[in-house]
Amino acid sequence: MGHVDNAGTVTNANTTTRTTKTVKSLPMPKVWAFAVGQFGWALLSGIISNWLVYFYQPDSETISQGQTVFVPQGLAVLGVVTVVGGITAFARFFDAFVDPAVASLSDRCTSKSGRRMPFLKFAALPLALVTVLVFWSPINDTSWINGAFLFVTVIGYYIALTFYCTPYNALIAELGHDSKQQLTISTAISFTWVAGTAIAYVAPVIWAGFVPGLGRVNAIRLTFTIMAAIAFVCMLVPPLTIKERDYVNSQPTSESTIESLKQTFGDGEFRKFVCSDVVYWVAITTFQTGLPFFVTSLLKLPETTTTIYFVLMTAVSVLFYMPVNVLANRVGKKRILLVAFVIFTCAFAFAGALGSGLLAAIPPMAQGLILSIVGAIPMAAFGILPQAIVANIADASSKTTGQDRQGMFYAARTFAMKMGQSVAMLLFTGVSTIGMASGAGYRIAAVCAAVLCGIGGVVFAFYNERKVLDVLES
Repeated sequence: MGHVDNAGTVTNANTTTRTTKTVKSLPMPKVWAFAVGQFGWALLSGIISNWLVYFYQPDSETISQGQTVFVPQGLAVLGVVTVVGGITAFARFFDAFVDPAVASLSDRCTSKSGRRMPFLKFAALPLALVTVLVFWSPINDTSWINGAFLFVTVIGYYIALTFYCTPYNALIAELGHDSKQQLTISTAISFTWVAGTAIAYVAPVIWAGFVPGLGRVNAIRLTFTIMAAIAFVCMLVPPLTIKERDYVNSQPTSESTIESLKQTFGDGEFRKFVCSDVVYWVAITTFQTGLPFFVTSLLKLPETTTTIYFVLMTAVSVLFYMPVNVLANRVGKKRILLVAFVIFTCAFAFAGALGSGLLAAIPPMAQGLILSIVGAIPMAAFGILPQAIVANIADASSKTTGQDRQGMFYAARTFAMKMGQSVAMLLFTGVSTIGMASGAGYRIAAVCAAVLCGIGGVVFAFYNERKVLDVLES
């Protein structure tokens, strides 16, 4: 295991001796400046995650309100998957293999301004622009040309997101010099993540104000353009206000992409975490994608009600952020996250029964409120703890191997997220075509999310948190 002496010299059996410099701890104003970047990309991610399927695979209610059907519907790709499901799944799958390359570039970067900040500055504008273009189909009718355009822009979106998010997330472990600081940063960015996501949820309320003058489709496009402009400015805040070299002690790695990947997945505790994370992302993406449809098709409520539920869920979640932070320091991150898995599993199962005879005694609006409040509790835990856990694992690996491959650890976690999202998009867009008139497919999707979330919790139970913390504290 690595040892650091009083002069700052790191000695490790697997590496040569290297001398480190003294760096400052990141002050709280800088922590929040860093967190503003999270607000920006969370806003863009929320637009894509929550509204892409809703825009391109509309149900009968939204079509009746003036939504144009831009791409062929149903199981149009080889009779197996929908156009939207196939495109988004392939884009995430393709981009998952871009993550390690970007992580390796960032880990090996020798820029004078640091290993991470140059990537954030470079990726902000392309990410904002391509997010808007995703919704700007060139043909104002159902066309395979629109499908091809969507294919290109969605892939572009995920590649741009990787160039921003992988280096950004690596900074969580590097700006936080111990487990407590890493948890503080994770908590701060969770606040801005939930704020960005909440703004994306509010989109229907905003575009409703533009509909009388622009029509539904152009109103949606204008809304997303305004949001993307705000996100662009926010994503530039970290690289323009934080001098990475003043606060980060890590050094460029000497490993190739393949060797870095091999060493990253060679960490047994990381493998346990990332396996549970894949299953979790399948579950949560299925649920988030389906929520607007649960509201309109199962509960038979106006689409603007979706915003009420999203915002309520977000607001209640924020109330639990500080308790999660305090409890995680006292009882450990693992225990809190296991409880969150259980609650999410129950919430997803409840979603499958929305608007059915099982819940006939509860008014539809109240059913949605119950789901929002119950789902908010585990959302707080999953908003903070996974990022902090990866930071712990990456930091422990750095101490034991002498290689600062934080970027690769977060790329591997992002890989898990995108693989899970790919499966979820195929799952949801496929099963949602079952009994569309009755909403049976949406119920099946919710039940699938519940089962998968339960499996994710079982896998995560094998993660040995004590082993990782022992390395950090030694």
